[in-house]
Amino acid sequence: MRVLALGGAGEMGRVAARVLCGDSRITSLTIADRDEAAAREVAGELGVQARKLDVTDGPALAAALREVDLVVNTVGPYFRFGPPILSAAIDAHCDYIDICDDPEPTIEMLALDARAKAAGVTALLGMGASPGVANLLALRAGAELDQVDELITGWNIHSARTEPVQAGPSTPTAGSSAAGRTAAEPSAAVVHGIRQLSGDIPVTRNGTRAERPALERFRLDYPGLGIGVGRSFGHPEAITLPLAFPGLREATSVVVADRLTAAALRALRWTIDRRLLTLDRAARLAARIERLLPADPATLVAAGGLPPLFAMATGLRDGAAATAATALCQVPGLSMAENTGVPLAVGALLMADAPKPGVHAPETLLDADRFFTAFAPRCIGAPDPNAMTITTRSWSSPETNSAALSSALLTALLAAH
Repeated sequence: MRVLALGGAGEMGRVAARVLCGDSRITSLTIADRDEAAAREVAGELGVQARKLDVTDGPALAAALREVDLVVNTVGPYFRFGPPILSAAIDAHCDYIDICDDPEPTIEMLALDARAKAAGVTALLGMGASPGVANLLALRAGAELDQVDELITGWNIHSARTEPVQAGPSTPTAGSSAAGRTAAEPSAAVVHGIRQLSGDIPVTRNGTRAERPALERFRLDYPGLGIGVGRSFGHPEAITLPLAFPGLREATSVVVADRLTAAALRALRWTIDRRLLTLDRAARLAARIERLLPADPATLVAAGGLPPLFAMATGLRDGAAATAATALCQVPGLSMAENTGVPLAVGALLMADAPKPGVHAPETLLDADRFFTAFAPRCIGAPDPNAMTITTRSWSSPETNSAALSSALLTALLAAH
């Protein structure tokens, strides 16, 4: 399989490329980036090809896509670059995968499903941590119930830190979160975050897509942990999960943060919604705040808090109200780049094994068991696939849930150190 790593000199792109180049199914890999020097540096480290490519150059992009079987797109922000790159991939009859974490372009790209099917193209959207792994956690949680009425996916904001960059001249690079970016500039992830914590965001309410204010407070009764708090955040899971659970009435993605960080997010939202700050200026301010957040990975799995990445399903089991929650216990690394780029690469390899033309979310294309089995060897310590996730249930005894969570917490803490 010939692969084009678009934005492959960026944080997530280079991690995914590192995994892909070590797999025997990949016959050629090209690191493509607007920053030619960064692309050559990454390609040199991996012993693969490099290509200077600006995704806004339509003819150049089309030519590059026609030469490969799969494009791995890590060029963000996706509200700018997702739909046009997918459209170009379909025209080139090239399979496609990305880490799109914006709901609006996800909706736009899902609408290209008929075109993709007609072209025989398989496209997988949002195959990172959240969305991505979170969607597959939702599959596992939902499978515990006879009827799923509500799904919530959640992630800890302190796990979403980008790599530091060096001060120096700026050469903006689409798809490179660190390469060519100065310390004063916000990453694509921060730009995305600011956009999705302000204004209204798409969610599923009463079985239909709706617009609701971002950062609404959710009280989460997590089996085995008790009450926690999350705040709604604009992510694709809230609009794609009904594709896998047709009877689903409610779906929301929430962000979990300590009180100080949550207050800062609400303050940013207040200033943006009242037009006291533009999205760009708010993103720059958020980038400065991000560098002040605690970086100790052990804080992400602190006792008594919600897991760093989880899904909760609420509905019916044996005719009674029930809740099941599934959390990720193992990770490939301690950075957002590793925890996004590795699932991306694993998803790319799985979709190559079982192509299914059309535009998909992770939960409609991938089998959760196969994914976690393939993901496990890429995680710290190469854990047993059965130890990748932990599910607790409202109908289990407190002792059973407590024992399961304590074991998973200990494993996570050991991995973090």
